[in-house]
Amino acid sequence: MNTFSVFNKIIIVLFAGVLPLTMSAQKLTSFKIFSKSGKSVKYKKMIKSLNDAEVIFFGELHNNPICHWLEMEVVKSMDASHNIAVGMEMFETDTQKDLDSYLNDEMESKEFLEKCRAWNNYKTDYAQIVEYAKTKKFPVIASNVPRRYANMVYKEGFEVIESLVVDEKQWMAPLPIPYDASLPGYVKMLEMVGGHGGDNFPKAQAIKDATMAHSILKYLPDNGKMVHLNGAYHSNDFEGILWYINQYQPDVTMQTITSVVQSDINELEEESLGKADFIIVIDEDVTTSY
Repeated sequence: MNTFSVFNKIIIVLFAGVLPLTMSAQKLTSFKIFSKSGKSVKYKKMIKSLNDAEVIFFGELHNNPICHWLEMEVVKSMDASHNIAVGMEMFETDTQKDLDSYLNDEMESKEFLEKCRAWNNYKTDYAQIVEYAKTKKFPVIASNVPRRYANMVYKEGFEVIESLVVDEKQWMAPLPIPYDASLPGYVKMLEMVGGHGGDNFPKAQAIKDATMAHSILKYLPDNGKMVHLNGAYHSNDFEGILWYINQYQPDVTMQTITSVVQSDINELEEESLGKADFIIVIDEDVTTSY
């Protein structure tokens, strides 16, 4: 064998050894899942745990495509073996009838989007779940309080909604709304805005949390599950909506997912430990929908 052939074989062997390392180095991951203690968790293990809960909260970042993709995957995973409903913060309780009409093919898409006051990012971020539910014939629940009532509470406190007529009160949790101003989440809200809006700012959040909790319990399928989609701050630290469910019906079993963004997704940052049963850590370079 001539020297040239030997040299070529050496190069081929070296290249074959380097190639897997290069491909491995180039393998990109946009997210990782962690337990509340900070241990890396596989998706299948998370789903196995979620199977034990009656209500599953997916705390999302509203503009993050990884959140919306994983929400779809969780819904599919739960639908595969359970009687489910999907609750959505993104729809308000007074639109339930129109939402049902759309799901039952009794209303066109354009009319549905108008009557249900769909969020601006509905088509990119939420439509796939609604369309999946429409195809699979399971309920989608408009769980949130109509924004006008939350705004009233923000301006004038809980007292103003006590004076509403009966027909208006049907769109929110039963009055009076239980409220604990000392809950860390509500305290943090006041700190974040520097007290702007006074004590009513977290109360406006509370009427949303209470109404979503009430909606979840009202529509929780018999011997089934509710997957509830909401902003992470509504369920972080097992507060918000979960606190209200524990006030109304403490025997309901719940598990939570939350979402955070980090520059390094390989280890859960300390400030996110314990925020939820499962924490989705998303690479900060993932582009957002708005």
